[in-house]
Amino acid sequence: MNIITKAIVATTLSLTITGGTQAQTLRDYVNDARKAATDYKKPKSNDLTNADITAGLKQALQIGAQNATSKVSVINGFFGNALIKILMPPEAVKVEKTLRSIGMGAQVDKAILAMNRGAEDASKKAVQIFINAITSMSISDGMSILKGGNNAATNYLKSKTTAQLTASFRPIVEESLDKVSATKYWTEVFTIYNRLPTTNTKINPDLTGYVTERALSGVFVYVADEESKIRLNPAARVTDLLKKVFGHQ
Repeated sequence: MNIITKAIVATTLSLTITGGTQAQTLRDYVNDARKAATDYKKPKSNDLTNADITAGLKQALQIGAQNATSKVSVINGFFGNALIKILMPPEAVKVEKTLRSIGMGAQVDKAILAMNRGAEDASKKAVQIFINAITSMSISDGMSILKGGNNAATNYLKSKTTAQLTASFRPIVEESLDKVSATKYWTEVFTIYNRLPTTNTKINPDLTGYVTERALSGVFVYVADEESKIRLNPAARVTDLLKKVFGHQ
């Protein structure tokens, strides 16, 4: 027996008991009962809660981080991608031009390749660092992130975790750079440059710090891309939770 039927029956019984002495007619009672039943709202299965929003944002970022790192951690994930390829830092551009002009282009090319290989290698180990940071986040302003721009969740993640990720990522990058001899090539390049008679200012940039920053930047480019897909493309919402949360936007 549904709630409308129950309300009508209860009203009818009440009228029978009181002998119909109330001024209000049976039709009025029935109409009131129907209205009360209609106004009653059962909890909807698709009602969006703060818990859903938080869980959905974390899931979106987890999927985005996993997809992003899988794209950049393969051979040529950085080196073959003009969007995120790591080149000589701005302060070393003059060094690069000078070395190429005196026939040392091969050494410069090896250094650039090694930097990108280091970033690709480090990215393989970085995914769990990102996942840990995401799952440990407490998102109190989940609704504002949900209603924000296409990169709102990524920007929030960057603002809250970049310092921690950099500290965790740097030793991985350093190990990876050593593994692919990037440090060797870098030292070789700047040793040659610093010995040139035309060199007035010695340059010794922080290779590990530079590659770490560029590697993290490259990963976040693709995290943002994945978030944008989930927000804008229903086909990218591969779980029921993502469909529920991002379908409300």
